[in-house]
Parts: sequence; structure tokens; C-alpha cells
Amino acid sequence: MDTQAWREHGAVSIRLVRPRDARTLQQELLANRSWLRPWEATNPDGAISFDMRAGIRRLLQQYRDGVGVPLVMEYEGVICGQLNVWGIARGSLSSATIGYWVSERFAGRGITPTAVALATDLCFTDLRLHRMEICIRPENVPSLRVVQKLGFRYEGLRRRYIHIDGDWRDHYAFALVREEVPEGVLARWVSGRAPTDAAAIPPSDTLAS
Repeated sequence: MDTQAWREHGAVSIRLVRPRDARTLQQELLANRSWLRPWEATNPDGAISFDMRAGIRRLLQQYRDGVGVPLVMEYEGVICGQLNVWGIARGSLSSATIGYWVSERFAGRGITPTAVALATDLCFTDLRLHRMEICIRPENVPSLRVVQKLGFRYEGLRRRYIHIDGDWRDHYAFALVREEVPEGVLARWVSGRAPTDAAAIPPSDTLAS
């Protein structure tokens, strides 16, 4: 995929992160500490210092190695968050996982579902991946609404799956495979054809989480 590749729909666009985005992203993360902390991955071995410039260099190296696609989300040309495609596996698995964050001041504008749809379509077409997954904490209601809107299919409860906000947290797993969305995730959602119950969580998993 071209390193300048990007996609857009209306006021929302996604593009590959650039080294010069470091300052803006750092400022957004600092300004959104209380908003993002409950959902941020943490190190089980203790806090570590984070250098955004070094982090972007690592993400771009992963992109060059073919194991990730680090994107920024923009609204009307302004950076409003990040969306990372990570854990890309080729061969018989041909899958990846999506993770994202958006600044609080941009919440509620439909940015995240649009960006997730754009990124999933990018992975199914340009990268020719077969399966895309999103894992979400049961408490993260806004993220659960994203997969509900886009018709991601619920696949199950993952116990103590990722270290988030200082402890190992349960996550719900949702996924789509390419055959489910031949017209594309974005087109299916915009046209109102995304199934409304695909992301429904069984009561047994709701009680267990």
C-alpha cells in the first residue's frame, strides 16, 4: 500500500501517521488524560515513559515490516485521534485487529464509526485481509456503539485479555470477514443495511463480564 494512501467520507478522513504529527498527538493525549485513561493499554510491569516521536517511529517500522498500519483520524482536516491496525497475520489466517482513540472534544460526531469503516474497507481491499477484529471492554459503551452501528459480529468474551488502566481486563470480541461485506463496511452502514443485532451480547456473557 502506498505510504500516502488515505480515505475519506464527508468530513472524516484517515491517513498514515507522519513523524511531524507527534506534537499534535502528544498535545491531544495530554489534554484528554481523564477521558482516555480508563481505556488505555498499560504495562503490567509498571509505568514507563512514553516518547511520542519514538512511538511513531516504532509504528512506522511496523508498517514497513507489514505487521501494522498506524493511521490518524482527521475531522475537517484536523487531527482528532488515532486508529491502529495491528497484529497483521498473513497466510492461512490473514487477519488483523483494530484499536483507536478519539479526543473528547470530537466525540459524538460519528467520527469513530466512519474511521473504523474506512480502515476496515482499506484492509479488506488494499491489504487483502480476510478477517478484522475489534476487542472492547464491557464498560466502554461508546465503543460498543461503534460495532453495533457497523454490524460487527459478536464472537465471545475474552477473560483478562489486555492490561488496561492498571489491571488485566475482560474484553468482548467482535469481527467481520470479507465475505460478509462485499459492498464494503462503509457502504453497508451508510445505506442502512448493517444488521442491527449482529453485535448483540448474550445475557450469559453480560453477567460474566
